[in-house]
Amino acid sequence: MPAKSKAQQKAAGAALSAKRGETAKKKLRGASKEMVESMTEPELEDLASTKRKDLPARKKKA
Repeated sequence: MPAKSKAQQKAAGAALSAKRGETAKKKLRGASKEMVESMTEPELEDLASTKRKDLPARKKKA
């Protein structure tokens, strides 16, 4: 599942870094803090590897 916004892609990258032990979990904030607990490493890799070129900065609310 590709990321839907740049913010989601960045949060997934931060969560992936914490999941791998490269970053302390206590340094995470917001969505990345929830992602690290609720998602597996392959799911985070999929979101974090999304190309950012054509993504909006934030997902628009319905």
